[in-house]
Amino acid sequence: MYFAALLARTEDGWEASDTELDDVETLSDLTDLAREASVDEDTVLVFIEQEDAWFGVIRVDGEEDPRIYISDASAAARSSYGEILLTDELLGREPEAEDSIAALEELVRLDGTEDGEPDHATDNQTDHDDNDDDGLDADAVPAGPLGDTGVLSDLGLPEKELLLMRTDALVEIADALGAAEVLETVR
Repeated sequence: MYFAALLARTEDGWEASDTELDDVETLSDLTDLAREASVDEDTVLVFIEQEDAWFGVIRVDGEEDPRIYISDASAAARSSYGEILLTDELLGREPEAEDSIAALEELVRLDGTEDGEPDHATDNQTDHDDNDDDGLDADAVPAGPLGDTGVLSDLGLPEKELLLMRTDALVEIADALGAAEVLETVR
């Protein structure tokens, strides 16, 4: 079960609205949705929570790039909405690096032979090469918090407190921001 809401900061305080994420396929779509809710390019927060698994906070300030915090990246990776937030940049990967590696592997095989050259490795050596693992998986998503831990610091929620929150944290976050009552109206 998911819950998603937008909190837009205005001159009069926070305004909340629940939001449907059915049409959101990318972080860009989510950022555009937040900007549409903005008044005079003020701060907009998007909360996404998967019950008992993870939560995410996306902060959009005007035309700046969104700032993202995810409470448990590995749990979010198993979620369609979480995958939207887990960008290559957030994970520290080069965009489309996998495509480049695959293209290079087609040109030169990993054993150093070029296409058309005989492969002198025995079956046992080939099996060993295929199973050679340096213990690092480039596609692994870290367990635990990921992203900008200071995303809410200037709004009243210090990094240390945010890091201690796990699940069902959106009410606590809204309370720290002074927006608990408006968030409750859409929950």
